[in-house]
Amino acid sequence: MSQTLTSATSVTSANAATYANAAAIAAKKKLSASFFKKGLIVAVLSGMFYGLYSAFLTLGMSNGVWGDWYGENTAALSAFVITYMLGALGSALNDTISALWCMGIAAYKGKLGDFFRTLRTKPGRVMIFAALLGGPIASTAYVVALQMAGSIVIPITALCPAIGAIMARILFKQKLTPRMLLGIAICFTAAMMIGSTSMSADAPPNLLLGICVAFICAFGWGLEGCIAGYGTSMIDYEIGITIRQTTSGLSNLIILLPIMGMLAGNIGLAPSLVGQAVTSGPAMVWFLVSGFFAVFAYSLWYKGNSMCGAALGMACNGAFSFWGPFFCWLVLGVFAGMDGWSLPPIAWAAAIVMAFGILVIAMNPLDLFRRKEA
Repeated sequence: MSQTLTSATSVTSANAATYANAAAIAAKKKLSASFFKKGLIVAVLSGMFYGLYSAFLTLGMSNGVWGDWYGENTAALSAFVITYMLGALGSALNDTISALWCMGIAAYKGKLGDFFRTLRTKPGRVMIFAALLGGPIASTAYVVALQMAGSIVIPITALCPAIGAIMARILFKQKLTPRMLLGIAICFTAAMMIGSTSMSADAPPNLLLGICVAFICAFGWGLEGCIAGYGTSMIDYEIGITIRQTTSGLSNLIILLPIMGMLAGNIGLAPSLVGQAVTSGPAMVWFLVSGFFAVFAYSLWYKGNSMCGAALGMACNGAFSFWGPFFCWLVLGVFAGMDGWSLPPIAWAAAIVMAFGILVIAMNPLDLFRRKEA
């Protein structure tokens, strides 16, 4: 009799353990799914902030002394300086101001000490390397392309998720399913739909060169997103973005601009241009705004990549191919009254295509119509 009771107790205990394990596994899956969905939302928000930062950066580079540099009275500056050096200067000012915003936020949250400690770690060095790829190279190429060809370059730079996905697959063995690849292809199709709106007779004269420069930006950002997603999986994303913006801003100001000045034949040109730009109040107001939005454009990009993987995070962030032209139209066309920033109907259609592409990447759309199983 006692043996029978012992056996029954053992069976009951085993069943209880099985049910407990099943409940724990179910809870873990639910928690992982929630974390994954939050990562998708964060990645999409980063694209929206990216559009805002791009619009206000362009507005800053259209006011004050920038209006003189890009205006009709450009005899004092060579074509090289106007085309490339001013783009590097705009990128340098934006990232430097963004770095100051980052440090202020880190100090307010009591994380400034973590910033300096992280610089000496391996993840910190990874973030510095990613910042050098995305700052002096990609960000400068983006600003140059934006000034040369207009908002068409924004969809072109949205090709960075493809590069990031390929690099994430090669470097970190992150999985890419056929459905995710289809979703990314749909997003790229939407980006090309938006880009086609500028292929008209009144397109900018430097359109082709601007697009080529934009491809350089796409490669740099793709590689940066892949590496930075790895780095921010080990450190606080707010510390990661502080490292990124500080490295980018200082390397642009201290290294890239002086080199460009020497190439232009005037080593003192860089500090002269920086001084004029910083003291131009009408422009610096908008640089302060663009630098603030850049904090969240990049930090949420890094955080999204670390939460749902570099490939998926960059694909969702790639919605900036719509948000960029949209906010440029809103800020530059509607608010500032500048011509050439309106959006045709095809751009709105592309936005719907882009949203569907992101949905395909995130999940099987057919699951929305299937009954949930208990």
